[in-house]
Amino acid sequence: MNFTDSLLELWKTTGIYGFLQAGGWGNIVMISVGLLLLWLAMKKGFEPLLLIPIGFGAILSNIPFAEIASHTVRMVGGDGHVYVDAFGGFIGQFYEMGIASGLFPLLIFMGVGAMTDFGPLLANPKTLLLGAAAQFGIFFALFGTVLLERIPGFSFVTAPDGTALADSILHVAGSIGIIGGADGPTAIFTTARLAPNYLGPIAVAAYSYMALVPIIQPPIMKALTTKAERQIKMEQLRHVSKVEKIIFPIVVLVLCILLLPSATPLIGMLMFGNILKESLVTDRLSTTAQNALMNTVTIMLGLAVGSKMSADVFLNLTTLGILALGLVAFMIGTSMGVLLAKLMNKISPEHPINPLIGAAGVSAVPMAARVANKVGLEENPNNYLLMHAMGPNVAGVIGSAVAAGVLMALVPILGG
Repeated sequence: MNFTDSLLELWKTTGIYGFLQAGGWGNIVMISVGLLLLWLAMKKGFEPLLLIPIGFGAILSNIPFAEIASHTVRMVGGDGHVYVDAFGGFIGQFYEMGIASGLFPLLIFMGVGAMTDFGPLLANPKTLLLGAAAQFGIFFALFGTVLLERIPGFSFVTAPDGTALADSILHVAGSIGIIGGADGPTAIFTTARLAPNYLGPIAVAAYSYMALVPIIQPPIMKALTTKAERQIKMEQLRHVSKVEKIIFPIVVLVLCILLLPSATPLIGMLMFGNILKESLVTDRLSTTAQNALMNTVTIMLGLAVGSKMSADVFLNLTTLGILALGLVAFMIGTSMGVLLAKLMNKISPEHPINPLIGAAGVSAVPMAARVANKVGLEENPNNYLLMHAMGPNVAGVIGSAVAAGVLMALVPILGG
């Protein structure tokens, strides 16, 4: 090989050459999206713990020839054993190890449980209804997916080449529906069991909407409430005893075991983390679950989710349909929480609820509660709603896990 040929071969290994090839424009678009997410996180402060890993993962996964997000290739030998033919990129291995297996969502739930104070929910139990109402978006997205499947030429179940992508449309609908709860870990865990081929786009959609809560929710909250309603000051919450806080996770877990075993992995890890916190005898474990472990898993999960924002996965009609359904479902979930709070005020005006906390019923913890508090402070600088909003917010976490359990139990039966 002469010097000119060597230079030509070297040129073909550069990123510039890769971007100039067919499909290279898609990589440029997705890298731009990753940079936008970084800007939103650093400049606007929109959930940087999520958006920075996701955005950086999107950038890394769209670098030509780097294969950072490639998956491990396995082959079956003549003796029937499975051998690794080629290891995937490091982010691809994060994805296989933690997302495809369902491990990361469970560890995240344990960390969330260790950080959660169920006191606001126990002090004002009727906020549980707000968390339940916000799950309505899940079922809207489910039915919306079934209707989209009826459009000629559009299919979630079958690829254009005839390859089966899921067992039935209900399997896909159940997975997409969970996006409406704005709970990334629950969406990943459910999809891994119902429609694993859609793990990538559903994980991206769920975590994107979780991170963009400060953009999506305020306009809806303001459109559905009056200025007077947004200024409602709620009564001081009663003190919740330590005994109540210890009994609550045990009771919830027992009920889950008896009535909905399919939700036990999620609910069980959430309540286990909470027991670590409330027992006061496992401070080291609680601190690890809240901080070191939670942060480590968040980094790997964020990069892995971002890796699915590659051009070949993201820029297609099916993924855009999932994003649209998830967005509408999330907006409906937010709206239903606000509207139910307004209805509760009509039924029981002697103990008014600020309707803004109804929007916190989606299970994006604690982002949705912080947004409700922020919008409330804009109307009345002395009206602190954060603790009140945490009631429906943690109820939403339980609600989305229960909804996921129902779907995981019923879909295989109904969908065949």
